[in-house]
Amino acid sequence: MKYRTAPIIELVLAPLLIALFFSAFIYWEHFDLTSKALNTFSGLIALYALLHAPKRTILISGFWIGLLWCYWIGFSFQYYGLGWATWLVALGFGIVYALYYGTMALTAHPLIRAIILLGLTYIWPMDFNWMQPELIFVESYMGFTKWQFALILFSLASTVWFEGWKKLLPLILLLGAVQTSYPATPLPEVKIKLVSTDISQDFKWQGERLEQTLQENFNAIDDAIVQGYDLVVLPESAFPLYMNEHTAIAEALAKRSLHIAILTGTLHKENNLNYNVSYLFDQGNVTVAKKTILVPFGEYIPLPEFLRGWVNREIFGGGADFVTARAPTDFKVKGVSFRNAVCYEATREELYTPEVRYMIAVSNNGWFKPSIEPTVQNLLIRFYARKNNTIVFHSANGGGSGIVY
Repeated sequence: MKYRTAPIIELVLAPLLIALFFSAFIYWEHFDLTSKALNTFSGLIALYALLHAPKRTILISGFWIGLLWCYWIGFSFQYYGLGWATWLVALGFGIVYALYYGTMALTAHPLIRAIILLGLTYIWPMDFNWMQPELIFVESYMGFTKWQFALILFSLASTVWFEGWKKLLPLILLLGAVQTSYPATPLPEVKIKLVSTDISQDFKWQGERLEQTLQENFNAIDDAIVQGYDLVVLPESAFPLYMNEHTAIAEALAKRSLHIAILTGTLHKENNLNYNVSYLFDQGNVTVAKKTILVPFGEYIPLPEFLRGWVNREIFGGGADFVTARAPTDFKVKGVSFRNAVCYEATREELYTPEVRYMIAVSNNGWFKPSIEPTVQNLLIRFYARKNNTIVFHSANGGGSGIVY
């Protein structure tokens, strides 16, 4: 009986339980059940198991972790007419992260596994950085900087050198990684209205809905003026058009900006190149803030050049052809400096530099409804905001709006 049940535990039950513990913090957050105590416990249990479990358990655990974190990525494919690929994409990410965490199965020694796992925090498959192992402690009693994560891994791995109750001794080192609060940047003296919308991606780009979308946007801006706000922020592609090709709309926004600063997501065409941008209208002046980091497979194809053109043309119909600016755009409202971030950029550390204390992010999460994507995005923004003592003002379509710090 033992011979028969052991493979079931190692290949089915244990991998799934490890993945559930490793992913629990996302789902607690998604369903408004977040508990620092639960997140601390589940995170430590998951890491301990990854460091000490049988080799074949690790590989399968990585597969389930990939699914639980990334099952939603393929949801966007339906808008390219590729709905059939939705779960194939999820399966692909499961395999990718089975290999990612499976590198730990190259050894059975917990300390070497700990070194490998720490090294994995610097590696992003396909240039997609949303798999951050340290993220499991973003809402817990443990810190999530590199040195704190390394100390946690060392403590959990070191139990291998002890027997019985003495296995608890290395866990004392965990106290060195405890962190219950983070430095607080004061809110700026700018009254900011974050507009949250929930427009289905099915309708967002349809021409017959454009008039309604424009009216809703202008109504939101006019309401913010009446309510006495200094700045109103609308989500990514809130104006689903190339703003510089619609002068009447731009002029209407510039006129309103005499009463309130307006930042909105839209598109911009320049020299036959397409940019995903934010437009800032302030006192009749216009600033175009171009995106600097594109979404893998959504806005660019992270493949060798000889494959990139074919995939973009044949699979995405030329939809992933955006280009970037060389540097992020900063702007001032009432003398306060803000950095612009468009969606994915707000989850990349490159945007968080020492001089930045306030960031305005715009997103369109309608691509992935219904899913945990807005939750993962919010946790990642929180992760980088806390590491860099930054406050992020986030306006999103499809969930995720709010002030993040």
